Amino acid sequence: MGQTSRKINFLIDNDVAREMEDLVPAGKRSKVVNEALRRELELIRRRSAVSELIEESNRGKKLSTAAIVAGLSADRETH
Repeated sequence: MGQTSRKINFLIDNDVAREMEDLVPAGKRSKVVNEALRRELELIRRRSAVSELIEESNRGKKLSTAAIVAGLSADRETH
């Protein structure tokens, strides 16, 4: 099955829109926005994982190095 897309509506700041219009050709804007959003979502997901690890550690739960490496590997395989 091919990749599907969907149209969504959201607002961006005028200065960001102007810069994108100046720098990115009209036919490439969706691709640029998708790639930027994917990178940002990956950062958010990783920050969340680190926060969870810190939380667990603060609760006294000890994680082995192997468990941490396995968790990071699993995260990387998802993208």
